[in-house]
Amino acid sequence: MDLGLENKRVLITAGAAGIGRAVAERFAAEGAKVLVCDIDSAAIKSVQPGTGIDAIAADVSRSESVAQLFEEVDRRLGGLDILINNAGTSGPSKPVEAVTDDEWRATLAVNLDGAFYCARAAVPFIKAAGGGSVINMSSTAGFLPYSLRSPYCTAKYGVIGLTDVMAMELGQHNVNVNAICPGAVDTPRLERVQLMAAQSRGVPIEHIKQAELKLFSMRRLVSVHEIASIILYLCGSHGRIISGQSIAIDGQTISSEY
Repeated sequence: MDLGLENKRVLITAGAAGIGRAVAERFAAEGAKVLVCDIDSAAIKSVQPGTGIDAIAADVSRSESVAQLFEEVDRRLGGLDILINNAGTSGPSKPVEAVTDDEWRATLAVNLDGAFYCARAAVPFIKAAGGGSVINMSSTAGFLPYSLRSPYCTAKYGVIGLTDVMAMELGQHNVNVNAICPGAVDTPRLERVQLMAAQSRGVPIEHIKQAELKLFSMRRLVSVHEIASIILYLCGSHGRIISGQSIAIDGQTISSEY
């Protein structure tokens, strides 16, 4: 299937590892011009020249860093057709009364503020290109209440709200905007979240892993490649009519409680 992504200019936040890296590699394989940003210097260095992916450092939780990032977007890509707002952080796993100010603000800063800052900077570029796509990374935690995850759930609910408003505003400019809502994705980040959950509940991590699989009707984790496939379809020529949707990629979550 020809997705019509050749020479499209793509920015992927937190794109040097995990989900973002898988998405970047798929876009590059389709002939797109891909720029990724990340705060992980080791991950940035792992992006090799000649892969079709350019990588730079940026902290999307800071508006001044995002302003500098988009100066590089203009310089390196000469514009923008597609924004993938992938940057996120798990936040704490603890009861709401135990969440500190710093934990609350840090979780919302990356997950929600970062998506807003990048969208605000990207929209003029995408409009100037004659249209394009924005993908905001939410989560099944964006419509299901997960115990002990109040900052993360709040941020991801907010990302869906941001997506809905952007889709309404930008449709007339030939821009489709969608939220991707992964369930449990098979990455090192999931292992860290599971460890926090195990420590919060005072049980072994294997207990959490086995209990988590029972939350999904398909009884397995999501792969980064499955998420990448949906994102490319939505940004490609066949999926551009799809907008304002929050799409769960989770093997059907049937419960949010272990």
